Parts: sequence; C-alpha cells; structure tokens
Amino acid sequence: MVSSALRSVLAVVENYPELKANANFQQLMSSLSEVEDNLQMSRRYYQATVRDFNNKCETFPSMVIAGVFNFERRPFFELENPEEAENVKVKF
Repeated sequence: MVSSALRSVLAVVENYPELKANANFQQLMSSLSEVEDNLQMSRRYYQATVRDFNNKCETFPSMVIAGVFNFERRPFFELENPEEAENVKVKF
C-alpha cells in the first residue's frame, strides 16, 4: 500500500524535474521508503512470532506447559477491512 503510493510519487517526479532536486522532497522520499521498510519488517516479525508460538503450543513437551497455562493458538495478521489495503493518495 505504501509502495504503490511511492510509485505514484515517483511518477509525479518524472513530470517535474525541479522537484527531484529539492532537498525537502528527497527527505520525504527517504522517509516514505523507511516507513515502508519498517512496516514490512514489523509484519514479518509478528507473523514469525505467531508461527513460533503456535508451533510451541502444538509440539511436545512445550504443549504440556501450554495446556497447563491455557495458552491457545494465535491468529496471523490479516486486514479486517479490505478498504485498509487501498493505495494511499499522495497529492502535491
């Protein structure tokens, strides 16, 4: 979702070369890229943690401990509302 917004920003930049040279715009592009990377890294970390937790709840001997403490499987991250996945509009 952020990556498609980044693509649309790059398309605008192609039409306005003087915008490409602007230091503020360069900083904005760097920040958008950093945010996208952080979101992707966080999603991957969460999914891996949930996968590991669920595996522990289902394998012996940790499943015994999970049963004693009532640990249950956790769901993976999924968007509840498909509208949240729509592209973000970046306007200048």
